[in-house]
Amino acid sequence: MMSRGGPGAMNSQPRSTSFSTSVPQIPNQRARRPSVSSRFSYAVSIAEQGEAQTAQGVAAQHQIEEEIAQIKRYEDFTTIDWVQDAAREQLRRKARRKRNAGLWDAGRFDWRHRIRESYDAAQGWIVVTIIGAAIGVNAAFLNIITEWLADIKLGHCKTAFYLNENFCCWGEDNGCDDWQKWTGFSPINYLIYILFAILFACTSATLVKSYAPYAAGSGISEIKCIIAGFVMKGFLGFWTLVIKSLALPLAIGSGLSVGKEGPSVHYAVCTGNVISRLFAKYRRNASKTREILSACAAAGVAVAFGSPIGGVLFSLEEMSSYFPLKTMWRSYFCALVATAVLSAMNPFRTGQLVMFQVHYDRSWHFFEILFFILLGIFGGLYGAFVMKWNLRVQAFRKKYLTNYAILEATLLAAATAIVCYPNSFLRIDMTESMEILFLECEGAEDYQGLCERHHRFRNVVSLLLATVIRIFFVIISYGCKVPAGIFVPSMAIGASFGRSVGIIVQALHEANPQSPFFAACLPDVPCITPGTYAFLGAAAALSGIMHITVSVVVMMFELTGALTYILPTMIVVGVTKAVSELFGKGGIADRMIWFSGFPFLDNKEDHNLGVPVSHAMIKDVTSIPTNGMTLQQIEALLAEDNYQGFPVVEDEHSKILVGYIGRTELRYAVDRAKRERTLSPQAKCTFAPPPSADVTTPGADIITPGLARMDSFNTIGFAEPSTTASASSSSFSSNFINFSRYVDTTPVSAHPRLPLETVMELFRKIGPRVILIEYHGKLMGLVTVKDCLKYQFKVEAMEEVANNGQHSGHGQGNGAEQQGVVSNDERLWELMQRVAGWVSDKVSIASGGRIRLRDSLDLSRETLAGGAGARVGSGTNRTVRSQGGVRDDQILDGTEDEDEDGVELENRQTYPHGSTSG
Repeated sequence: MMSRGGPGAMNSQPRSTSFSTSVPQIPNQRARRPSVSSRFSYAVSIAEQGEAQTAQGVAAQHQIEEEIAQIKRYEDFTTIDWVQDAAREQLRRKARRKRNAGLWDAGRFDWRHRIRESYDAAQGWIVVTIIGAAIGVNAAFLNIITEWLADIKLGHCKTAFYLNENFCCWGEDNGCDDWQKWTGFSPINYLIYILFAILFACTSATLVKSYAPYAAGSGISEIKCIIAGFVMKGFLGFWTLVIKSLALPLAIGSGLSVGKEGPSVHYAVCTGNVISRLFAKYRRNASKTREILSACAAAGVAVAFGSPIGGVLFSLEEMSSYFPLKTMWRSYFCALVATAVLSAMNPFRTGQLVMFQVHYDRSWHFFEILFFILLGIFGGLYGAFVMKWNLRVQAFRKKYLTNYAILEATLLAAATAIVCYPNSFLRIDMTESMEILFLECEGAEDYQGLCERHHRFRNVVSLLLATVIRIFFVIISYGCKVPAGIFVPSMAIGASFGRSVGIIVQALHEANPQSPFFAACLPDVPCITPGTYAFLGAAAALSGIMHITVSVVVMMFELTGALTYILPTMIVVGVTKAVSELFGKGGIADRMIWFSGFPFLDNKEDHNLGVPVSHAMIKDVTSIPTNGMTLQQIEALLAEDNYQGFPVVEDEHSKILVGYIGRTELRYAVDRAKRERTLSPQAKCTFAPPPSADVTTPGADIITPGLARMDSFNTIGFAEPSTTASASSSSFSSNFINFSRYVDTTPVSAHPRLPLETVMELFRKIGPRVILIEYHGKLMGLVTVKDCLKYQFKVEAMEEVANNGQHSGHGQGNGAEQQGVVSNDERLWELMQRVAGWVSDKVSIASGGRIRLRDSLDLSRETLAGGAGARVGSGTNRTVRSQGGVRDDQILDGTEDEDEDGVELENRQTYPHGSTSG
C-alpha cells in the first residue's frame, strides 16, 4: 500500500518502494520532461499521425483497447480517466479514417458505406430521440398511476374502479356522486387510509430491498458523481429502472413526505443508460455516454416540471461538471422530445404537463416586495434547517436502522398517515395541494373554504401547521429506503407558508384599504392574489434546499407562463440564495455527496488552501522498474488489492519517471501473455518504452537483448511493435515478456510546487484518474482526487477546531458537542428499543403467543451490535477522533464493501499507512 508521508518541504527525500532485481543499469535520461500542457498536447497530436503505423498494427491495438475497456466497464467504485477515454476515441476515429481511405483507394466505397457513415453521424440524434420518447411515455404512465394510488386511499369510482377522482368526476369542481368514500363512517375511512398507506410503503420498500437497492432515494447525488466519472455498477441498470418505476408511485401514493421529481431524474438517466448501451458507439465510449446522461437529466426535470428549458438549465447548473455546447444541444433536444411525448399523451386530460401548472392574469405591486423578501428569507432558513437535521437523521439511520429498512418505511408511512389525515392540506397528494394553493380565488375551486373570509383564521392556522408538520416529516423521511425526492415536498412546504402569508396580507389590505402602504391598489379590483405568494414560496423553498437559482426562475416561469412574475421570482430566489450562503455552500445533493464519501470535486466551491501539491501527495509510492521484475513478482503485486496503478521508473535509484500502467491494463497484459504462451514464473518483464523523437536516450543501444524496438505510440502511449514477427518471437517467449505497449508514456504530471488549487482544477477540467508528481524528471509521489479531498477536509477540521477552541477557551467545544450528539442518538435508540419491546409483548399477549416479534427484534439487535461495534461514531463519513477532535475523513476509493441493502456503503477500509492510487 502506498503510505502517505507527513506534509514536508519539497526537498525532503520521500521514501519509495520499488521492485527490482540485479540487472544492468540503463543510463538515466537527464533531459527534463516536458510540461503538462506540452505532453498532453503531444499525446493527442500523436493520434493524428497514423502514417508510421500499419493497418494491421492499428487493428490489433484497437482490439486490445476494446477488450480493456470491456473489463473496466465492470470495475465498481472506480473513476474514469477522461484523458485516456478521449485518447481512445481519437484512436477509433483514426482507425475509421484509415479504413475509409483504404476503401476509397480500392474503389469499394459504394452507397452502402455512405449509408453506414451517415447512420454513424446521425446516431447520436437517433439515440436521443428514442430516449426522450421513452422518458416521456414513462413519465405519463407514472403520473396516471400516482394520482390513482393517491386517490384510492380516500375512496373509489363506482362507474370505473381504475379512474381517479378527477377523471371520475370530469367537469365537476367539488366531487360528484360517482366518486364514493369507502364508508359513511369517518373513523373507518381514517383506518382504511392508514392501511393503504402502510401497504403501499411496505410494498415499495420490499421491492427496493429485494430487487434493486440502488432504486432507493433520489439518486441526484450519485448521478452527479457518475457524470463526473465515478463508476457505480448497477446504479443505472435495467433492474434499477424497472424497480424505480414500480416503487416510485407506491412511495408517493403512501403519503410519505417525498416527491417524484428528484427520482424522475434517476429513472430518466437509467433509461438513457439502458438504451444507449444498445449502440456500440456509446457502449464503448464513456465521454459520449456522459453526453447522453446529461441530456437525460435535463429530460427528467423537463417532464417532472413541464419545463424543457428549465431542465436544460438544471442539468447545466446542478448536474454536469462538464457541459460543452454539443451537450447543451443534445440536452435541449432530448428535453423537447420528452415533453412533446408527455404533452401528446396528455395524462391529466387538461393539456397541462404537470398538475400544478397555473396561469396568472393579474400583476403585482411594488409594496409587495417587502413580503417577497420575507418569503426569500424563509426559503433560505428552511433549506439550512432541513439540511442540518436531515443529515443528523441520515447518520442515525445509517448507524442504527440499516437492518430495519422495510420496517422503517412502513412505520414512517403509518405515522405520516395518522398525523396528516386530520389536516385537509396534508391529507391530499402534495401536487394536488400545490395546484389548489397556486390558484386564484376568482373562478376557481374553493377547497375547504380557502377563499372565504370567515374561514381565513382557520385556514392560516391549518396552513402553518401543515408547514411545520411537513418540515418534520421531510426531515425524517428523506433518505429512507424507498424512491424519495425532496423537490415537491419542499415546494409544498413553501406553497403552504406562502399562501398563509398571502392570506394575511390580503386581510391587512381589506382591514386598511385607505392606508398609504396600499395606495397602489385600485378600488373595486382584487389587489392581493394569495396564490402568487404560494407560487413564490414554492420557488423559495426549492431554491433553498437545492441552492439553484437560474433554473428555478425559468422553471417557475414555464409553469405559469406569466412574464410579469419573473422579477418577483428573481427577487425571492436572490434573497434565498443570499440567506442560504450564510449557512454554507451546496444544496442537499452536495451535502449527500459529502455524507456518502464520494470522490467528487465540486466546482461551486472556491478553494484557498495556499499550499503546494506536495503537502497532499502520496510520497511512499510503489513503483515498477522498466527492467528486472519477474512474472512471479508482478502477479504477487497484482494479488494485493491496494493498488489501482503503478508508476513506471527507470530503476530504484534514479526514480526517473518513464510512465504509468494501470492495474487493469497490467492484469489484462499478464492474462493475455499466459493465454498465448506457456510462461515461466521467473520470466523477465520489461516496461521500457522506445526512444522518442524529441528526447534522445544515450543508452538506447544497450537495451536488454530481445527487447523489440518500437517506432510509434498511440494516443495513450501504448507502443506498437515495428515488426509483428519479431515482437511475437521476443515479447512472448517463455523467458521474456514485453509489457511496454501497455504503459502510458504520457501521464499527466505536475511539479511539486504547483499550487494544490491548480491541481484540483486539473482534475476537474482534464479529468485524469491520477496525477504523478515529478521534480526534474524524478518521481516524487502521486495525487488523486481522494487525496485532495482528504487534505481539504483535514484543513477544514483544523480550522473548525481552532475556531471552537477560541470560542470555548480550551479547544474542547467541538468534542463536547459531538459527544452530546452521540449520547442523544444512543438515548433515542434505547427509547425506540423499549417501545418496540413493549409493542412486541402486547402483540404476543393478544395473539396468545402465536406471534413473537421480540425474537426477531433480539436477533436483529445482536446482528446490529456485532456489525456496528466497529462503526460507533461513524454516523457520518467525517468521523471525529476523540483525541484532539481531528476528523478522519473517509473517501470512497474503490475498496469498499456493500451492506445488505447495497446502498449505504459501509465498512469503508481506511489504511493507516496507505492509500490507493486511483
